[in-house]
Amino acid sequence: MAMESSNVLLASSSALKMASGGGRNGPTLVCAPIMAESVDKMVANMEKAKQGGADLVEIRLDSLKSFNPHEDLKNLIKECPLPTLFTYRPKWEGGQYDGDEKKRLDALRLAMEFGADYIDVEIQVAREFNDSIYGKKPEKFKVIVSSHNYLDTPSVEDLGNLVARIQATGADIVKIATTAVEITDVARVFQITVHSQVPIIGIVMGEKGFISRILCPKFGGFLTFGTIESGIVSAPGQPTMKELLHLYNFRLIGPDTKLFGIIGKPVHHSKSPILYNEAFESVGFNGVYVPLLVDDVAKFFQTFSSADFSGFSCTIPHKEAALKCCDEVDPVAKSIGAVNCIIRRPTDGKLIGYNTDYVGAISAIEDGLRGSHNSNNTGDSPLAGKLFVVIGAGGAGKALAYGAKEKGARVVIANRTYDRAREIADTVGGDALSIADLDKFHPEDGMILANTTSIGMQPKVDETPIPKHALRSYSLVFDAVYTPKMTRLLREAEESGAVIVSGLEMFIGQAYDQFERFTGLPAPKELFRKTMANY
Repeated sequence: MAMESSNVLLASSSALKMASGGGRNGPTLVCAPIMAESVDKMVANMEKAKQGGADLVEIRLDSLKSFNPHEDLKNLIKECPLPTLFTYRPKWEGGQYDGDEKKRLDALRLAMEFGADYIDVEIQVAREFNDSIYGKKPEKFKVIVSSHNYLDTPSVEDLGNLVARIQATGADIVKIATTAVEITDVARVFQITVHSQVPIIGIVMGEKGFISRILCPKFGGFLTFGTIESGIVSAPGQPTMKELLHLYNFRLIGPDTKLFGIIGKPVHHSKSPILYNEAFESVGFNGVYVPLLVDDVAKFFQTFSSADFSGFSCTIPHKEAALKCCDEVDPVAKSIGAVNCIIRRPTDGKLIGYNTDYVGAISAIEDGLRGSHNSNNTGDSPLAGKLFVVIGAGGAGKALAYGAKEKGARVVIANRTYDRAREIADTVGGDALSIADLDKFHPEDGMILANTTSIGMQPKVDETPIPKHALRSYSLVFDAVYTPKMTRLLREAEESGAVIVSGLEMFIGQAYDQFERFTGLPAPKELFRKTMANY
């Protein structure tokens, strides 16, 4: 039922212009949580929040080591350059306060009297709190009533009932924070948010719920949280203000913004959001590109099955599974057996799969062999007749093997599982090895090596798929990993005298094609190279 409901939501949200913005006028606000052990440190952080572009601050009183309500609340409100939201979160709701409940609620009432703009109280005590301030509320003061679920995300029906219970306490603003067990949980919170008749904050905590924090302006959320600096968060999965405002162009997201993302596991290391979001802004395209940490690709596409999500990049380990989810597959991608780019056709909503991996990688390898990344050399490929060893039998491995074979190379597939390597080798017309055999595999000099596995990728940067002494037989080594840019494999290959080609070249090359498929506009190639040169 939840999956079907999510489909209804996302299919209708663009049409739902929502002039009320989820029950209020104006854009979604950016709130910076202020957590510090002293009032002085809080005041300093408030100024940082203002400089960073926040609209308001959440002052977490439960983080203070010592707290004198009368004196400290007056100082915090007087010194704050932004509107204030006071939260005094008890341990039983995920906070740090473990004292007397009466003193806690008295402090929050005092904050209201001293001029706080918002106060956050938990649903369990909200009715009592709201009754105690009845008739005393300043005109512009608002009470946020919140519920936090640190285990999972309930069904749409249960979420709807929860929102109704929160409203019944007298809340001015509803806040629900749930936890993502998988990314599809986010769709249920989006559904509740987009159809809410009152101002609502809908957040899904954890890495898999990350997109709930970025995309809430599209679905009418009242505010989102952005930290002053990375690592200091008040709840799991919070982005920094810098990421929100400058990486994801948060202020430009609205009901009509088209959504794109990279499907993978892991995925938050990807530089794709940096590349595409900067390019979207530079050409004035109303889109946002986000990381999508996906466990089950089929379930993901079934849940997010609307025109709001216009296209996807696809990376390890989902390139082959994603192909099976497509309604149509480009012939080249079908031959390779993997897709890395999926477009939702606007006319009928069908998913069309493509493979652009091999184009970017093979072109970069050819340019490396010719001695230039900008070679205009025509005629036979420098790969023709070369022995081309591909490490990995996943989607990218198949793509490179296919591309190399097309250019006239002799292909060898090396994989941890020999049977899998044999299967791919038989498909493309090549030979197979286990990775362990590469140690002693040097039938000739001048071979090409292409690593398409995640070996050596952050955070396991000390790993390499092949020992250094075995690299002497290769004239060129390519690594599809581009975080870090210089992997251990590439460093040792260069020390062994080989030409090296970074995965960044493959990444940029395939991105040109994807950008054009996403937007229908020419790829800003110079901007792509300039952007990636900084990372």
